[in-house]
Amino acid sequence: MSDFSLQLTDAAKKIENEFDSAVKCHSDSYLSLREAMLYSLKIGGKRIRPIMLLEFFKLCGGNDNAAINFAVALEMIHTYSLIHDDLPCMDDDDFRRGKPACHKAFGEANAVLAGDALLTEAFGFAAKTQGVKPENIVKAIGVLSKFSGVNGMIGGQIIDIAIEGKKVDADVLKEMYLLKTGALIKAAAKIGCILADREDLSVHAEKFAENIGLAFQIVDDILDVCGDEATLGKPVNSDAKNEKNTFAVLFGVEKCKTIVNELTNSAIDELKYFNADTTFLTELALYLAGRKF
Repeated sequence: MSDFSLQLTDAAKKIENEFDSAVKCHSDSYLSLREAMLYSLKIGGKRIRPIMLLEFFKLCGGNDNAAINFAVALEMIHTYSLIHDDLPCMDDDDFRRGKPACHKAFGEANAVLAGDALLTEAFGFAAKTQGVKPENIVKAIGVLSKFSGVNGMIGGQIIDIAIEGKKVDADVLKEMYLLKTGALIKAAAKIGCILADREDLSVHAEKFAENIGLAFQIVDDILDVCGDEATLGKPVNSDAKNEKNTFAVLFGVEKCKTIVNELTNSAIDELKYFNADTTFLTELALYLAGRKF
């Protein structure tokens, strides 16, 4: 295993080790809710958003232990969005990462409440952060709220619903991607800088994240066309079957690969503004762009 792979694995484990303490129930009456929450948190994933938050925090001179609560909170919000996204009233997916989606494992009502609880508890867990200036914690919570809400991820989800079954141009699709997928990735980068008291660098962190987020979603589009179902943990060609708007549908796979490479190079270029070792984030950008087509 390469040094980068080891770093990625270790960083993911560090975040996952906090899940049990982040999700607590004080009554046996609703332990089943905690089970559903932890099931979805622990079902797998790359943990890219929280890892990116911790890495930007370190790049800006912070000790990543002080930012761990925000990293976990970000993953809790991402997980809630996936639980709700899989529901029959949304994307109606029975599987998530090769395992039954939360609503298939625990029922629709429990899945809705598990998502609601993860979103709500995330802010409480982030608020318990120590070792950071209180005013920066408040700023970071504001960013987390903004990028999770109607002007962020949820806004993107609304666009996704509104354009279902309709033909749209690349600008509308890009806006949806930047919000639905990219918003929490931007939040990770910006929050890392804010918590380390280097908000002056956040503009470059956000540009890095915006390019990475868009590239990440376009790679997903490519994988839906020519990826491996066993590796992805979900059916391929589902976008075409469901007549969904994607970059792969609009531009074709080869053009999409070119776009991904351009976005990745632009992202990496933003790292030159950080007076620290950016090797890990550079390799992370290349890793995400190079997921198996």
